[in-house]
Amino acid sequence: MIIDCHGHYTTAPNAHDDWRDAQVAAFKAGVAAPPYPTISDDEIRETIESNQLRLLKERGADMTIFSPRASTMAHHIGDEGVSQEWTRRCNDLIKRVVELYPEIFIGVAQLPQSPGVSIANSIAELERCVLEYGFVGCNLNPDPSGGHWTSAPLTDKAWYPFYEKMVELDVPAMVHVSGSCNHNFHATGAHYINADTTAFMQFLSGDLFADFPTLRFIIPHGGGAVPYHWGRYRGLADMLKKPDLRGHVMKNVFFDTCVYHQPGINLLTEVIDIDNILFGSEMVGAVRGIDPTTGQYFDDTKRYIDALAISDADKHKIFEGNARRVYPRLDAQLRARGL
Repeated sequence: MIIDCHGHYTTAPNAHDDWRDAQVAAFKAGVAAPPYPTISDDEIRETIESNQLRLLKERGADMTIFSPRASTMAHHIGDEGVSQEWTRRCNDLIKRVVELYPEIFIGVAQLPQSPGVSIANSIAELERCVLEYGFVGCNLNPDPSGGHWTSAPLTDKAWYPFYEKMVELDVPAMVHVSGSCNHNFHATGAHYINADTTAFMQFLSGDLFADFPTLRFIIPHGGGAVPYHWGRYRGLADMLKKPDLRGHVMKNVFFDTCVYHQPGINLLTEVIDIDNILFGSEMVGAVRGIDPTTGQYFDDTKRYIDALAISDADKHKIFEGNARRVYPRLDAQLRARGL
């Protein structure tokens, strides 16, 4: 089967987004947020079947690891209470999508992070989503400040309580920032790629995986700038007296295939070991148009994998095997279905 590891509910019902606007406005006014609206199953079906589900079928994928829209996590807006409530609403909506389409979607949790607030305060929501809802992972924002980078590096011990829970639950995290409030950094064109690259360099320069040898992270968008500058990072590891990257970082860090042109995918698979690459598209996401040079959608990344000059066994790893290994709770659910 073909498992897309990177899907967001970018087409959530308008009532959900309208409530968020009202919640933020209420916070600014110092009053209580209005009640969350009633959203029918039919409203959810309409937004999914005309978008993600339609494209999955058209492009030949079978399942999406699905999470709330990354750009609207917006951990820098409001306070911890605002983030907690917004996160619960977003995760509850993902749960409803999974319940309506259990063969197609499987959940990954947004976290209620907030600038200056301990990541330990996100543990309860992770447990709720994994243990009650059957979610298989989470999205971890290394920069809840929204572009100002006020948090400690991901290797700092301030993150350790959350990592301990990840290890206990045996779930990975996708390292994924949200929108940028810093106008120097376009959210999807700069901030996302900057964050991917920054996260990798933090892992390289620290010793996190000596303390957590089974901790797993997916760095999206093809690993940011890392594959393109692989020699730079190998050289920096040497200069910093770190072990070879294959043992130091790459037993724990994985990249997806959200790279929207064939030469980029070719480079990714030539530089990064196949065992560290998971199929992902982020479709109906950052880049939704048609590439005029190919006549195909930029984010139809399955076409790029199909065109690779690699073995069928390696394509199976990218499309399915690696995702089942990195997300063991996903694998367990699939095995329970006889898949």
